[in-house]
Amino acid sequence: MASFNKVILMGNLTRDPEVRYTQGGTAVSEIGLAVNDKRKDAKGDWVEETTFVDVTLWGRTAEIAGEYLGKGSSVLVEGRLKLDSWEKDGQKRSKLRVVAENMRMLGGKGGGGGRGGSAPPDESEFTGESSSEYGGGAPSRGASSGGPRGGGGSRGGSSGGGGRPPAEDGDIPF
Repeated sequence: MASFNKVILMGNLTRDPEVRYTQGGTAVSEIGLAVNDKRKDAKGDWVEETTFVDVTLWGRTAEIAGEYLGKGSSVLVEGRLKLDSWEKDGQKRSKLRVVAENMRMLGGKGGGGGRGGSAPPDESEFTGESSSEYGGGAPSRGASSGGPRGGGGSRGGSSGGGGRPPAEDGDIPF
């Protein structure tokens, strides 16, 4: 039987990331993500729902989150679902969470509620490739789109798609 376990979420952090380290020295951070959704109810009225999701970040991705993100920061997370099960006071409990494999910080300079301002230009997308179930491998920066600006570093523009030519310095309205 085939299976596929992939989650893509975009939302805002519900609290500041707190980075801890395993005995092996690997960084780990648990973040809360609030994901908003709008839908119509049975009466046809628009209803806004918020879903709160726990996300685990590993390695360099966890360190970057701790350094640059804060409560309210917007992020896009790609990862997989993991079910944690434990027993407390004789009762079995379980919780579904996301183990992040990729994180992209959203929002521009000064936006998103980050702690240290904006991220370095080439560090807004991170992949935490792990050598074990819980991370531990050295994460690498994602390169699927040619970097965070998608255009090999051309200033202020984007390459490919969208049909717009790159912006010149005089075209920027701020």
